[in-house]
Formats: sequence, C-alpha cells, structure tokens
Amino acid sequence: MSVPENAAPGKALSPAARRALEEAEARRKAEDAKPMAKELSGPKGPEPTRFGDWERKGIVSDF
Repeated sequence: MSVPENAAPGKALSPAARRALEEAEARRKAEDAKPMAKELSGPKGPEPTRFGDWERKGIVSDF
C-alpha cells in the first residue's frame, strides 16, 4: 500500500486515517483547480497587504 505524502513518516495508518488523508488531498486539488474570482475596485499593482501595510494616495497605514 502506498502512503499518502501528507502522512507522518514511519507511522502506521488505519484505513480511516488513510481515507481521510486521501479525501483531504482530493479537496486541496479541487480547490487549486478553481479559477480565482476577479477583484472589483481593488488596489492597482502588487497586493498591498503582502508587505504588511496599505498605501492609499501617499498615506501609509500599518496593520
């Protein structure tokens, strides 16, 4: 039997645990396959929250 890649190394898995890991992996793949919704009226350029602050018209506010 193959071990799911997200299983703990060296740990024996019950059939229920193996099935749960496989179902979780299938849900992750299905979620990744969905196209992202286009943001309306959002900021232009790179995502401002990525850098921990938000800049709007030259005024920066930190989170």
